[in-house]
Amino acid sequence: MRLKIFKGLLLFWTIFIGVGAFVGGTAMLIKPDGSILHMQSMLPYFQVLPFASVLFQNYIFSGIALIIVNGISNTLAFILILMNKKLGFILGTIFGFTLMLWITIQFIIFPPNVLDNAYFTFGCLQLVCGYIALVSYNQHHFKFDPNDYLNVSADSKTLVVYFSRMNYTKKIAYTRADKENAEIVELKTNERTEGHLGFWWCGRFGMHKWPMETLPLTVDLNKYEKIIIVTPIWVFKMCAPIRDFVAKNKELLKSKDVEVIFNHFNPWLPKGAIDEMKSYVPAKVIESKTTMLGHTF
Repeated sequence: MRLKIFKGLLLFWTIFIGVGAFVGGTAMLIKPDGSILHMQSMLPYFQVLPFASVLFQNYIFSGIALIIVNGISNTLAFILILMNKKLGFILGTIFGFTLMLWITIQFIIFPPNVLDNAYFTFGCLQLVCGYIALVSYNQHHFKFDPNDYLNVSADSKTLVVYFSRMNYTKKIAYTRADKENAEIVELKTNERTEGHLGFWWCGRFGMHKWPMETLPLTVDLNKYEKIIIVTPIWVFKMCAPIRDFVAKNKELLKSKDVEVIFNHFNPWLPKGAIDEMKSYVPAKVIESKTTMLGHTF
């Protein structure tokens, strides 16, 4: 649903900006003095720009630049988004920023005016909508198949425990279990964790640092020598189901060889997440994986 909404918004902004640029640029080419757009009085302000004596004696160069930079570019992005191509979402986002740069130049050379303020706002909205649409597109097309991990064992002294809403952390957990020939178990909860509403519900737990009650495990932790905990970051801390797991099994985990893997969206791992985990678990190894724009690194 989020992809559908923001894809539609991005389509609107790209075609709106693109058509507007074509109309404005064409008007400048038809009447280089700017009379169609009532911009005759604005031409002297261009004299502060480099090469003004060559390029800005009329609106011909400005019209061509407007058509290329904001017209053709956004129209191309619009077509690619309609074709559901990832490149279209990327370009649609970039061209929102391009429009903001274009208007920033106009802020410098023109007196304050409503039109520039409006189009700078349009560029901001296009950039935000494009970014959200791009993230949603990558999340929607994220691929994970547990059958690809052939070395995950059902009879091992190593256990990987994880919780995952969007399969990113799940992929990290399966990758490690495959590498270690380990058994794997997913924490389950009766709380709402799926979808857009689940995001906000989980965020509430993360903000308050509450544990989220998990269902009984299907395995006996006592039989494992090594336990690898894989957790996403919720509001700069470990996720609530993992918090519940480590709190319930705090004493048992002290007798195990414990490793922790954090999965986070930000480029850095919050120190508070490490400190909180260490308050529950004497982890010998703490690793960090970064998931950005729907890809795991």
